[in-house]
Amino acid sequence: MKKIGIIICGRYQNCGGGKCFRAMKEHVGGFSVYPKDEELEIVGYSYCGGCPGGNIEYVPQEMINNGAESIHLATGMVVGYPPCPRITHFKEFIENHYNIPVVIGTHPIPLKYYNSHKNLSFWNKMNMGTIAKHLIEEADDIKKSYD
Repeated sequence: MKKIGIIICGRYQNCGGGKCFRAMKEHVGGFSVYPKDEELEIVGYSYCGGCPGGNIEYVPQEMINNGAESIHLATGMVVGYPPCPRITHFKEFIENHYNIPVVIGTHPIPLKYYNSHKNLSFWNKMNMGTIAKHLIEEADDIKKSYD
């Protein structure tokens, strides 16, 4: 069983996590990085603390204390408007400071958001096609089901 922590964007701090939990169950989006037959368990769910991400310093430790073996930065950080400008900084800090892998993304990018973001110059300058490749390469029918 893989134990996972999720950190969401501060703009969505009241999010109930429905799409994230659904994606985990379906092994899609950010959870597609795990084998389909591997059982996944959420052991922590919090938000970044709002800009500039104050919770990033300590929330991962709480998740690790609860058994987290990887941490996901939620899809809202990728396709929220604007996308989180610190997402790669968060990933680098958590991986280096806590020595735990970080996956960018949770649920698939809803197709309606993908279609509106893919042509934005700043989204492309942030290299979302590279850092969130597994989300972007998700089949359109799956993306559409998350609209």
